Formats: sequence, structure tokens, C-alpha cells
Amino acid sequence: MNEHDSTRYLFAQSIKDLMAKQSLDKMTVTDIVKHSGMTRQTFYRYFKDKYDLVNWYFEKLADKSFRQIGNSSTLREGLIKKFTFLLNDKIFFIQAFQSKDYNNIENYDYQCILEFYQNIIRKKIGPIPDDIMFLLEMYCHGSITMTVQWAVSGMKKTPEDMADLLIAALPPQLEQLLSDL
Repeated sequence: MNEHDSTRYLFAQSIKDLMAKQSLDKMTVTDIVKHSGMTRQTFYRYFKDKYDLVNWYFEKLADKSFRQIGNSSTLREGLIKKFTFLLNDKIFFIQAFQSKDYNNIENYDYQCILEFYQNIIRKKIGPIPDDIMFLLEMYCHGSITMTVQWAVSGMKKTPEDMADLLIAALPPQLEQLLSDL
């Protein structure tokens, strides 16, 4: 891990520690830098705000989980990895998914999975027809809504159950395009 990532992870650990005691929306950058022992200047060298930090950390999740779909994982395996990662950082993600800020992780996750699935579909069929795009947007919104509900209600279902439910909810036209990854 390079020095820049080490510093980013230090801030991520600080925000995770603080989330055990207070909500993300009430936390300040001052709280994060004070807890980390770093300076505000260093924080802002890497992140625009606390939500950017949360989204960066989530990006690391994406790289290790659902972005592996089609490369080294099936859709189910990638979703299980994603939910397992969320579960392993339970306090962090429960707090992060409760945020109502515009830059919150819910909006970020939606954009990530929408772009990811769009790229897969474009590789298979080229330009995405309007009807498929509608289904994809609807599915991604529903998927994120259910992920948030799962997280903020305590992550009671297993990652396998969540993956199976999200796959079962795929509209048939999307299932055809995404099932053989």
C-alpha cells in the first residue's frame, strides 16, 4: 500500500471509530482530523468532505466485490462479496446508509452499480435501448433501497440471502443480459 492510500485508510479508520459513537451527519471534519492525529490540510488534500471519504472507502468495497462480476465472479458471488464487506464493517455502513446528505453513500452506490451494469450490457448489445435502460434504472434504485433497508435495520439477512433476493428481483430482460457473467 502506498503512502497516499495509508493516509486515506487512516482517515477511514478514524471516521469508522467515530461512527461507533455518533452519526455521520453530525460528525465534523474537525472531529475526524482530531481523532486521526492528522491536519485539516492533509484531510482536504485527499477528500472534499466527509462524504467523499465515505464514498472513497465504499469505492474500495466496489473494487473488491461487485466490480469483479464478469471477471472472476458470477453475479451472485459479486453480490455476496459486497454484502459480506458491508457486514464486516457493520457500524460504518449502518451509519453511512443513514445519512440523508445529497453526497451520501446511497446515491454514490446507485451511480456505481448503474454505470457498472450499463458497461456490461453495452459490451453485450451495444447501445442500450430505452426500455432496457428504464428497467435497469428501476432495478438499481430498488436494489439500493433494499440494501439501505437491510443495513439500517441491522443486517439480519445473510449476504447469501440478500444476493439471492436481488437476483430473484431482476426483470427477465435484465436477467438475460446479466445472468451469464
